[in-house]
Amino acid sequence: MLEDKILIVDDEKTIYSLIARRLAKEGYPCVMANNGREALGYFYKNNCSLIISDIRMPEMNGLELLKNVKGVRPDMMFIIMTAYPEIDMAVEAIRLGANDFIIKPVDLELVVFSVKKALERKRMEEEIEAHHKNLEKLVEERTSKLREALLVLKKTHLDSVKVLAGAIDAKDPYTRGHSDRVRKMSMRIGMKLSFNEERLENLVFGALLHDIGKIGIRDEVLQKKGQLTPEEYQYVQQHPLIGVKIIEGIDFFKDKISMIRNHHEHFDGSGYPDGLMGETIPLEARIIAVSDAFDAMTSLRPHRKAMPVEDVILEMGKGKGKQFDPQILEIFLNEKIYQ
Repeated sequence: MLEDKILIVDDEKTIYSLIARRLAKEGYPCVMANNGREALGYFYKNNCSLIISDIRMPEMNGLELLKNVKGVRPDMMFIIMTAYPEIDMAVEAIRLGANDFIIKPVDLELVVFSVKKALERKRMEEEIEAHHKNLEKLVEERTSKLREALLVLKKTHLDSVKVLAGAIDAKDPYTRGHSDRVRKMSMRIGMKLSFNEERLENLVFGALLHDIGKIGIRDEVLQKKGQLTPEEYQYVQQHPLIGVKIIEGIDFFKDKISMIRNHHEHFDGSGYPDGLMGETIPLEARIIAVSDAFDAMTSLRPHRKAMPVEDVILEMGKGKGKQFDPQILEIFLNEKIYQ
């Protein structure tokens, strides 16, 4: 049993009761606050290991609570819940230091997983801090474990990106899993191009976030069952620029911006938004473009059925040197990256 409690902040007592009962089965004691102001008062006077908070509440909302808590204890573990999966909220929560973002109605098993992940991260951070304080004495015997702990912290950046990618899935059920499939194919291409570990990691982040701007596209256009009008198509073409606006304020994502902005550029210069041509298009963006196109054509969309793989391969072949970088397309097709 944990020495400190988990503070659950929600103006709906039923939500608190459900979560508290489930966490109690895992040995986690919980206390409740009805709003952010009440939670902040408890936080100042008592010890807690983790805060789970709704966003929309009277008197003080969850983002204000998060900001106040992190101002006092930057290392406090904090999970945000909301029934309104708006991307600006997700971005702001992550910028303020939230460790996870859970959509209501909550999946209790997902809550348990999120709590365990946050508390494990807390344990790792405490261990790393101890390593820093005693580094000269511990370096020889604990180097291996320190490296493992640092890798865990590095993985939390990927977890944050997956939260944002999940927000796309929540908005458009037709693209569910699309970003992750593009990630897998892009990473395999990067490996064939002998990318080093750091460059592969950046490619993974960029592929997961390439369509994040679609959060800013209206549902009635994004999920339209018929063909888009020219005006609607032009509107959808704004999503790379919207994606840039979403992430440009987050330092960690700055070197991923070109992948988001330029993944719809064409090798012959006919793409958007900048009309870049050939190798002036960032290599990672050219990789994502091939993976993105394949997955889009082989997936069910509101206005058409999924195309057979054989037809997609023929269609992509017609785009060699036009829509697609010839070298990347050859790797994709010859190495059967799509399988």
